[in-house]
Amino acid sequence: MADMTDITSDDINAVKDTYDASIDWGLLRARSREICARAYAPYSNYPVGAAGLADDGRIVAGCNVENAGYGVTLCAECGLISSLVAGGGGRLLAMTCCNSAGDVIMPCGRCRQLLWEFGGATMLLDTPKGVYPLSAMLPLAFGPDALREP
Repeated sequence: MADMTDITSDDINAVKDTYDASIDWGLLRARSREICARAYAPYSNYPVGAAGLADDGRIVAGCNVENAGYGVTLCAECGLISSLVAGGGGRLLAMTCCNSAGDVIMPCGRCRQLLWEFGGATMLLDTPKGVYPLSAMLPLAFGPDALREP
C-alpha cells in the first residue's frame, strides 16, 4: 500500500475521474435531503441526512438520532453504515450528507473513520468544495490493515 503522504493531486483526480462519472450525485443528494427530514434532533436542532451508493447498486441512507445522554447520539453516517450492513453488507462507493437546509456538509472525524472501514481510500465523498476520495479527507487513516501482523 502506498504511503498516504505520497498522494498527489493527480492521484486524487485519477480516483475521481474513474468513479465519479458513474455516480448519480443528484439522486444521492435528494435521498440525503429526504432522510434528513426524519432525523430525531430535539437537542441540537441540527438534523442531518446521509445517503450512499453501495457496490451492488443499493442506495443506503441514515439520519442522526439524538439522545438525552449526548454520548450515545448516533450520527447520520452511523445509520447509513447500519443500513449497509443490515441490507447485506458490501462496500460504499460514494456518499453525501446534508443539513436541514439541504446544504452538503462534512462528516465529522469519527464518521470519516466509520466510512473508511466500509468504503476505504477510494470511496468518493461529496463535500461543500466538491467530490474527493476519502483518502484526501482522512489522510494517514487507521484501518483494518493496521491490525494485521506484518
